[in-house]
Formats: sequence, C-alpha cells, structure tokens
Amino acid sequence: MIISLYHKISEELKLCAQSGKPEDIDIIMEWLNKADLPVTRIVDFRLSAVTAPECIERIAHYLFNGTQIQRNYATLFFSRRNDWKVVNEAYAQGLIDKLQAYSR
Repeated sequence: MIISLYHKISEELKLCAQSGKPEDIDIIMEWLNKADLPVTRIVDFRLSAVTAPECIERIAHYLFNGTQIQRNYATLFFSRRNDWKVVNEAYAQGLIDKLQAYSR
C-alpha cells in the first residue's frame, strides 16, 4: 500500500517535471514542505529531469524565495547542472550556507 502511494506521487511529479509549465514546479516544491524522506528523494530525482527554461527560472525563484528545504533542493538542482553563478549568488546573499552551496 505504501509503495503504491510513493509510486503514485512519483508519477505525478514526473508529469510535473516534464510539463514545461512553471506552475508545475510549484507543485513539486510544495511537496517538500510536507515530505517524508522517501518523498524528498522522489522530488530530488524528478527535479533532475527539468529542462524547460521557464521551469529552471522557477526553480531559481525557490532558491531565492523558498523555504529552507526548498532552497536546499534548488541548490542541489543548480549545483548538479554546474550552474555556479546562481548558487554563488544565493550564497553571497546568505540564503544558503557554505555546506549547502558547495556539497553535492
């Protein structure tokens, strides 16, 4: 039963990540505010599939305006893309600490 719940969440977030609509990034990021460990892993995995420029901009919005957990996962997204400009900017603004900014 629990596995099927996580599968359902994963499939929903997969569609959101592939949609190309910034509002679907909001759905993904909202899951982090109520997530248990398995769901955070699903969110992290599904964010890695985001490629639409508008959605990447929306993830940047969360890096600078999200909750702490949303900023953490946005940082992971950008560091894995080697997009250090945005990570460095968030770090310089004090939104993330050194460990968050530069660990993978």
